[in-house]
Amino acid sequence: MSSALWVSKTGLAAQDKAMATVANNLANVNTTGFKSDRVVFEDLFYAIEVQPGAQADQINTVPSGIQLGSGVRVAGTQKVFTDGNLQPTGQPMDLAIIGSGFFQVESPGGEVFYTESGQLQLNAEGVIVNTQGLPLVPAIEVPNGSKSFTVGSDGMVTAILPGETLPAELGQITLVNFTNPAGLEALGGNLYRETISSGEPVEGIAGEEGMGTIKQGVLEGSNVQVVEAMVSMIAIQRAYEANAKVLDAASGMQQFLNQTV
Repeated sequence: MSSALWVSKTGLAAQDKAMATVANNLANVNTTGFKSDRVVFEDLFYAIEVQPGAQADQINTVPSGIQLGSGVRVAGTQKVFTDGNLQPTGQPMDLAIIGSGFFQVESPGGEVFYTESGQLQLNAEGVIVNTQGLPLVPAIEVPNGSKSFTVGSDGMVTAILPGETLPAELGQITLVNFTNPAGLEALGGNLYRETISSGEPVEGIAGEEGMGTIKQGVLEGSNVQVVEAMVSMIAIQRAYEANAKVLDAASGMQQFLNQTV
């Protein structure tokens, strides 16, 4: 059987995964804090029929040899942690990280997850939680009846408590960063989990030691570039069509041999 059939098959499979990645990016173009994915391709092993540098005769060597590739595969997908556009909302519980860093939230099982979505609100106990109801780490409680809720650029949370005239400090929102954010495990729901590849989280105060700053009343939108994604989609479609034509041509060659030999 022609090796071109198998090579083109790997191309079709790889482009199909690439299209699924672009589709997911476009589907999340309006998702708060979403970070786009990109696909990393790599070629497969080579069949060496003539080794480069092999002796052609007593004097000369083969300059390049014969090396036949066996196709392509998707080596991985990588999160692109560039900043998204800031979207002013005017809501005091909406926060955005300007620069690098993640908010921390605690799962019901006690595990800490990480997110760049700062769309926060209060639960029934007055604790600041994310849209899934997971509390921030460290937990911050806002007493009922508090006014003038404010979050500073360093994450310090203040509010005027009932019966008071001066703002009181309620706690500080800290950020974490990773050596390799692309190595985080994406869980969905704008949440990430630490992995061996990401490295351990480094906690710090916003605006210090390379951490981004916090801006109140705005949200960080998706960093998906629609035009770029559309161009990628067209390129993937053309590559898929080309691989399909190779598959058809290789099949036609096989059919010709079967009929004539």
